[in-house]
Amino acid sequence: MKISEKTDYLAAFISKMQSEDLPPLIIDTFAHYYKQILTGSETGLIYDKDIQPVELDEIQELGNLDMYQEHGESAFKNAVRIVLNGGLGTSMGLTGPKSLLEVKDGQSFLEIIMKQAENSLVTLLFMNSFSTQEDTLAALDKINSTLKPKCFHQNQYPKVLLENFKPASWPQNPKLEWNPPGHGDVYTALYTSGILQSLLAENIKYAFISNSDNLGARMDAPLLGYFAKKEIPFMMEVAEKTPSDVKGGHLAKLKKNGRFILREASQCPKEEIVAFQKIGPYRYFNTNSIWINLNSLNQIFKKNNKILLPLILNSKTLDPRDKNSPAVYQFETAMGAAISLFAKSAAVRVPRSRFFPVKTCNDLLAMRSDCFVFTEKNNLRMNPERKIKQKQETIKISLDPQFYGKIDDFDKRFADGVPSLVNCYSLNIEGDVLFEKDVKIEGSVTIKNTRPSQAVIRKGTIIDQDLDL
Repeated sequence: MKISEKTDYLAAFISKMQSEDLPPLIIDTFAHYYKQILTGSETGLIYDKDIQPVELDEIQELGNLDMYQEHGESAFKNAVRIVLNGGLGTSMGLTGPKSLLEVKDGQSFLEIIMKQAENSLVTLLFMNSFSTQEDTLAALDKINSTLKPKCFHQNQYPKVLLENFKPASWPQNPKLEWNPPGHGDVYTALYTSGILQSLLAENIKYAFISNSDNLGARMDAPLLGYFAKKEIPFMMEVAEKTPSDVKGGHLAKLKKNGRFILREASQCPKEEIVAFQKIGPYRYFNTNSIWINLNSLNQIFKKNNKILLPLILNSKTLDPRDKNSPAVYQFETAMGAAISLFAKSAAVRVPRSRFFPVKTCNDLLAMRSDCFVFTEKNNLRMNPERKIKQKQETIKISLDPQFYGKIDDFDKRFADGVPSLVNCYSLNIEGDVLFEKDVKIEGSVTIKNTRPSQAVIRKGTIIDQDLDL
């Protein structure tokens, strides 16, 4: 199909977006990306030849920022915590907002985040998607809190058919014709919702943005103090890669101007993916916790009328649950990619204690166990009783996806509580195993059940070596 034929469909996309009453800025932004793809001027790929690694002396370290504690505490009144709350957790078998999942001590992500915000006395905002808005608002109404957080709505883009670049159509479920445009939409959503202008009017000028499923992310006085004192427009929290982080986006520098840039796995050319996944030379990965000066953000909108981030082209099936449904492109952007928009952006290396995401049931088991405990201020931390060397503090868990991959199956096998893992370095479970209460697992352990029937670990059992059932 010729490019000229494909361009005829832009009018159909515009009409479709207008029928949903999407803001003109969203329509213009989508049209910009669509035209780039049609002309071949944007592939969404970032090549090694255009970037270079970040050196150790080019980023700050959180451990050196204690001197900014007092300045940060005084800036709390001028700060907002924005929580990205658009995910459904479908990979874990969830059907509602992921943030409503019970994650620790009977509390959901949402409840824990609310308690953390109460202790820091900062404004709290949730960015919901069209899939999470209604359930999140209902859940917030039921939480007993002195806080009254506001919510704003993430925008949506129409899915694009791979075959001919027409708007996707799915009459049996029209909602599936749309996709959230990635967390990079947070900046435009703040602007189009009027929230950005309202915050600035209230003299709130520093925003900390993080994912709802990362309970290590929280408002931190030294980080805020450093960010505010140095008048940094944009700051990214990064951590050192480990073998489990090879798929995450990494920090680099553009050769053409020396600015920081974020490269996601989906932006890496196929022929370079092996190098991308190595721990070096790109040793810092993006934790997706960022700090942004709202005045600086507002200036970009005043100057350019929109924010254009590097496009991520995600190839999916129109119905994620139907592999036979048509192939589509989803236009998305990454929040951290905005680091390249600012000449004086910065990055801070943070410890793993600020990065405890729950993406799978493997992560959930670790989080629900005694590997993690709460501080008095409801912040999550690694259990100090854990006797594991610093570099190995994060437990390695691999659960058989057939029996533990979805939350319902997971909960059935840990109905009486998860095992104690405080002294466990790694856990691998193969086959169907049910755990009764008060089980302890220590050291590095593999538990195998090769039988067709379910095996049971009895109450009070201590496992400190491999087990064949």
